[in-house]
Amino acid sequence: MKLISYHGREIDTDKGPLIMGILNVTPDSFYAGSRVMGGVEEIARKMIDEGADILDIGGESTRPGAEPVDLEEEMRRVIPAIRIIRSFSEIPISIDTYKAQVAEEAIKEGADIINDISGFEFDRKILDVASRTPYVLMHIKGTPKDMQKNPTYEDVVGELIEYFRKKVHTLKEKGVDQIILDPGIGFGKRFQDNIEILRNIRKFKMFGYPILVGHSRKSFIGHILNEPDPGGRLFGTLGVTAYLTMMGVEIIRVHDVRPNLDVIKTVKTLSAS
Repeated sequence: MKLISYHGREIDTDKGPLIMGILNVTPDSFYAGSRVMGGVEEIARKMIDEGADILDIGGESTRPGAEPVDLEEEMRRVIPAIRIIRSFSEIPISIDTYKAQVAEEAIKEGADIINDISGFEFDRKILDVASRTPYVLMHIKGTPKDMQKNPTYEDVVGELIEYFRKKVHTLKEKGVDQIILDPGIGFGKRFQDNIEILRNIRKFKMFGYPILVGHSRKSFIGHILNEPDPGGRLFGTLGVTAYLTMMGVEIIRVHDVRPNLDVIKTVKTLSAS
């Protein structure tokens, strides 16, 4: 399986999990170590040198309880970051946004993938942009501001499968051919929901699209480890990465490139037939 980007860059998902490195040009993302407001080039170069396959640029925090950022401010944050990276690297860039205008400008500046947490619910016009480039379809219940206020499911895996079924149908009708599915760990999910999704992650392969999981340093890992500080959740993150590697997940979205890559290489070597 190959994913061909808008700008002709070829991403081979068969060698996965590919590593999507997180670059948050925000002052308030949940993990302070991911905030790179003034050091985009330094952090991007480090991630590339350590083996990142994709860089994901976000200008609006989507942590639980986060307030939305207006269009102009998000543009002011992400467009210069993309220009900086494109000045020295051709690495595939993902733009983490749900706003059509931000996605449009980001693609013009050299971004290759749209990573939309809303599943085109917050700005349906983003479908017009997504028809020209790979699109990450994520599941979320609610909005970042309210998504963790008592989310409930009767059958979380079944509900996500039905969600993806309907959304993929719409995307295909709109001419979106290159789709990546993200179950949205931590986005309107309880601890038990996140665990159930991960235990059944292979079921989402039924659609035939690459699976992306963003688990890095999230609160469900903190719950497992009794670790309230995201800074103390690296080893738990690596444990999930090892599991996802064995499950055949194609892309993982993480803050720490080298440690996750080391885990992936080790697991794949030991499991090679």
